[in-house]
Amino acid sequence: MYKILKKDGHAKRAEFTTVHGTVQTPVFMNVGTVAAIKGAVATSDLEQIGTQIELSNTYHLHVRPGDEVVKKLGGLHKFMSWDKPILTDSGGFQVFSLASLRKIKEEGVYFNSHIDGRKIFMGPEESMQIQSNLASTIAMAFDECAPALADKDYVEKSVARTTRWLGRCKAEMQRLNSLPDTINKNQLLFGINQGAIYEDIRIEHAKQISELDLDGYAIGGLAVGETHEDMYRIIEAVTPYLPENKPTYLMGVGTPANILEAVDRGVDFFDCVYPSRNGRHGHLYTNQGKINLFNAKYELDDRPIEEGCQCPACRRYSRAYIRHLLKAKEMLGMRLCVLHNLYFYNTMMTEIRDAIDAGQYQAYKKRKLDGMMSGNV
Repeated sequence: MYKILKKDGHAKRAEFTTVHGTVQTPVFMNVGTVAAIKGAVATSDLEQIGTQIELSNTYHLHVRPGDEVVKKLGGLHKFMSWDKPILTDSGGFQVFSLASLRKIKEEGVYFNSHIDGRKIFMGPEESMQIQSNLASTIAMAFDECAPALADKDYVEKSVARTTRWLGRCKAEMQRLNSLPDTINKNQLLFGINQGAIYEDIRIEHAKQISELDLDGYAIGGLAVGETHEDMYRIIEAVTPYLPENKPTYLMGVGTPANILEAVDRGVDFFDCVYPSRNGRHGHLYTNQGKINLFNAKYELDDRPIEEGCQCPACRRYSRAYIRHLLKAKEMLGMRLCVLHNLYFYNTMMTEIRDAIDAGQYQAYKKRKLDGMMSGNV
């Protein structure tokens, strides 16, 4: 159940209640692709840094260790020892981005595994079955993520097929949730809006999928090569045509600035690999901008990554020490950087919720963006 608590312009402050707990939105989902955050981060760490919801990947878990294995072990929550909500993406994006050899047909997609080359078929029913085996809180519909700059004729045909696939996803999810051996019989389904950077296709698709009365709606196919201006334009065009009484999820986005701008346009849910990926390379987010710990100027810097930050890295260690760990290729360096970045994102979402609650979102957004652009680090 989704309940809007406060609005400030188009920015929404809401609660989303699930069988695995209530999520306060806007929220950033911490990305644990193969049921773990890259960088030696445990689920106990996620609890400590204020993570509300974790995201795992259907395709990767299907390939390894196998969704049937996860089901035999009691589902993803039990497997990774995490009792809060989990969203699993449909595998569609990976099928289209990782598979060099693939054939798209009406029934689904034939492709080769990126790990061992074995032939795999995935369609709407298979994606739902895999996600049901994983027993995540929220399952994503199987869609085609067409390239942002694809020609209009291709995008129209692709979106029409994605709409047909969505109907099949809904029917299969209802069937799976009714089976006696299904672990999570309350699994939720989010549909995905596609249409590249064509507003008319996006809006028409949003209208069509809204009629299916799903548990939530995502905007997919952005942050895949288009400009930030195009991204914001599409979000602004689409959100009015998605049900306001359901959560809106912007997939795979993004930078702190992207999130601040998208919240301003009515988005609730976000996920992105940036904080963990950048952290593993010593690139850290602060309220005064990004820093690269590999820079020589931090060799003797005994300050924390950010003064006043309460993350596990900043409470105890200096920039100089963490830089040394990274240079020495010591795993602890990566771990501390990832923890800092995820804490920064999670804390920013708390600040966003507080600002909307107070009716001060515009002032907060300006202050946050100005600070991060100041470069006083």
